[in-house]
Amino acid sequence: MTRIVDVGGHAPYRIAIGDGLLSDGAALASHVRGRHAMIVSDAHVTPLYARGVADALQAANPGLRCMVTCIPAGESAKSLDRFAELLRELADFGATRDACVFALGGGVVGDLAGFAAACWMRGIDCVQLPTTLLAMVDSSVGGKTAVDLPQGKNLVGAFHLPRAVFADTATLRTLPDRELRAGLAEVVKYGAIRDAAFLDWIETHADALLARDADTLAEAIARSCAHKAAIVERDPFERGERALLNFGHTFAHAIETEQGYGGLNHGEAVAVGMVCAARLSARLGMAVADDTQRLAALLRRLGLPVDVPAGLDPAALVAHMRLDKKAIAGRLRFVLWSGAGAAQVVPDVAEAEALAALG
Repeated sequence: MTRIVDVGGHAPYRIAIGDGLLSDGAALASHVRGRHAMIVSDAHVTPLYARGVADALQAANPGLRCMVTCIPAGESAKSLDRFAELLRELADFGATRDACVFALGGGVVGDLAGFAAACWMRGIDCVQLPTTLLAMVDSSVGGKTAVDLPQGKNLVGAFHLPRAVFADTATLRTLPDRELRAGLAEVVKYGAIRDAAFLDWIETHADALLARDADTLAEAIARSCAHKAAIVERDPFERGERALLNFGHTFAHAIETEQGYGGLNHGEAVAVGMVCAARLSARLGMAVADDTQRLAALLRRLGLPVDVPAGLDPAALVAHMRLDKKAIAGRLRFVLWSGAGAAQVVPDVAEAEALAALG
C-alpha cells in the first residue's frame, strides 16, 4: 500500500510512501518537464539504486537524457566546493531551465542536490528520493536546502520546494542500524513538539520500529510527514511556527560543528540535543524533570545517545549556538517545551542556563 501525504501552500506537491517506488519510472518521469535529468547520489547509495532509477526513467521516457553523478558519502560532502562541482556538471551536461535534479540518498544528498537545483539558472525542478529514514521524515520535506561552512551547519542555502517526494521504504532494508536509529530521533521529535499521542504510539511500537516492521515504519513516516507538511505549508520560510521543527537542533548543530561533522551523526546529535532542550525547559520552570527522564528513556530504548560527548568544550558549544540561524542579534533562542506535544520558541535565554543544560 502506498501512503500519500499532500503538502499544500503556494507550490503544492505530494509525498508518496511505499515499497518499490524507485522502480516506478512512469511516476518518476511525470515530474520531468524537459529533456535533462541529473541523478545525484552518494558512494553508498549509487551502486545500490542509481542505475535502476536511471533505467526506469529512460524506459518511461526514451527521449530523456539522464546522467548519474556520485558524491562522497558523509556530511563533509555538503560543502561549497562540492556544490560548485555539481553546478559545473550541470553546465557540462547542458541542463536547461526545464531540467530536473533527482536527489537520491540521505539528507546530505538532498540538501546539496536541492541547493544546486535552487541555484542553477535561478532554479530548476528537484525531485527528492530519500533513502534513509531521517531524510524521509525530515530533510526531504519542506524545501530547505543548504551546505555547511567550517563555522556552522547549513549556513549557506535556499528554500527550494521539491516537485515531489518518493519515499521508497524498500531502501530501508539496506539501511545500517545506526542510520535507522538516527531517523527514529526525528520521528520522536514530532511527538515531542506537537503530538503527545504519537509519542505514546512510538513508545508502544519501539520494538517493531527497531525490527524494521514494514507497516510500522511506513505509518511512522506518514505520520511524521503529515506533521511536517502541516507546519511548512503554513510557514514555508520559517518566520514563525516552522522554527518548532528545530527542537533540539540548536544543541545538536553545535555538537556536530564542534566535532567537525565527524562524531555523532545528525540524528544522534538531535537525540542529545532534545534531551538538553528538555533539561533547559525544566531549568526555566517550563516543564517538570520527569518529562526529561521519559524522553531520555525512550531515546535510549531506541539505541540513541542522550549525553553530550565527552571532551567537548561547553564554551565552544555556546559560541556555535550564537551563530545558529535561530539566534537573533547574538542572543540565544531555543525551541523548548512544556511537556510532550507542547513546544514553543523561547527568546533571549541566558548563556549560563544553556551551559548548565549541557549536563
